[in-house]
Amino acid sequence: MAVNLISVTVRKPDTVNVIIGQAHFIKTVEDLHEALVGAVPGIAFGLAFCESSGPCLVRWSGTDQELIELARSNAQAIGAGHSFIIFLRNCYPINVLPAIRQVPEVCGIHCATANPVEVILAETSQGRGILGVVDGSAPHGIEQEHEIAERKALLRRFGYKL
Repeated sequence: MAVNLISVTVRKPDTVNVIIGQAHFIKTVEDLHEALVGAVPGIAFGLAFCESSGPCLVRWSGTDQELIELARSNAQAIGAGHSFIIFLRNCYPINVLPAIRQVPEVCGIHCATANPVEVILAETSQGRGILGVVDGSAPHGIEQEHEIAERKALLRRFGYKL
């Protein structure tokens, strides 16, 4: 059996965060939608889920038309069964990941980031599966004392640490 490796670049504006994960049931779309709106009041998001049996459709939902279209087009480009993709605006993945992890259909999260992302796929005669993601760039060096101070200040400025 032949296996082809494919890289698909996630298309999105720099200011939009993306979460890519794996789930297992058509109910995923509605449950993710409910989890997201329950996690952040007024959240702007689009999500899509690649159904892997029956009609094998890209199922979708959301609160923001631009983000919904991003989710649908990127999900179709990735085309991996039971994968989902969520685009967020005006909130961060850290605000919604606990709620997403509580969705019974969610099996795992591949990434949650605002960085450029490439999805690495294996393609066989049966279909595609996500092997992993390339999230952002490789490290340029080792953090030094002044970068440690900058990191700590940033977290406190954002309100994540006291």
